[in-house]
Amino acid sequence: MNRTRIVRWLRVLLPLVALAMLSTMFLLSRKSDTESSIPYAEVDAKAAAEEGRIVGPEYMGVTNDGVELSLRAASATPDDGVSGGQASDLRLDWKRPDGLTADVVAPTGGTRDGVVNLQGGVVMNTSTGWQLRTQMLQAQTDQSIITADQGIEADAPFGQLQAGQMRLAPDDTSDDAQKPAILNFSGGVRLIYQP
Repeated sequence: MNRTRIVRWLRVLLPLVALAMLSTMFLLSRKSDTESSIPYAEVDAKAAAEEGRIVGPEYMGVTNDGVELSLRAASATPDDGVSGGQASDLRLDWKRPDGLTADVVAPTGGTRDGVVNLQGGVVMNTSTGWQLRTQMLQAQTDQSIITADQGIEADAPFGQLQAGQMRLAPDDTSDDAQKPAILNFSGGVRLIYQP
C-alpha cells in the first residue's frame, strides 16, 4: 500500500515539476539575438523597385549541342523589358557533355539576342588548366561557342600566350559524333613556351 501511494503521488508531482522547470527556463532565459543569426540581403528595396533592378538573378539553360550553362549576377537591370539587360558581378559556369568546363567571372555584362556579353576585366578558367584574361567575352546561349576579340592574355599549362582573338567551339571538321572542343587563337599570336 505504501508503494502504490508513492507511485500515485509521483505521477502527479513529476509532471508538475517538469512543467515548473520548463516555465522557469523560458521565463529566465536570455533574449535571443535573432537579428545576427538570420542573414538578410542588404538591399534597398525601394530603390530596386524604382529602378526595375533584380537582385540575385540566375539563368540556366542547355544549348542545342548539349552544353549546360548557368549565369548568375549580383543584380541586373532590364534594358527595355523585352530582350536584354545589364548586370553586375557576373559568373558564368559552362559545361560540355564531354566534361570540359569553363568558369567565367566579370564585373559587368548583359544579354541580348541569345548572346551573353561579359566585360570589364573578364577572367575565364578552364578544366584543362587554362586561365584567360580579356576585356570582353561573348558566350552564345544556343550553341557551345565562346569568343573574345579585344585581345587575350592566357596562362596555359605549357606557358604564356597573347593573341588578338580567341574562339572556343566544337571542331566542325571532326567525324566524331560528339565533336571535341577546340580553343583557337588568332590575330598576332605570341607564345612564351615554358617546358
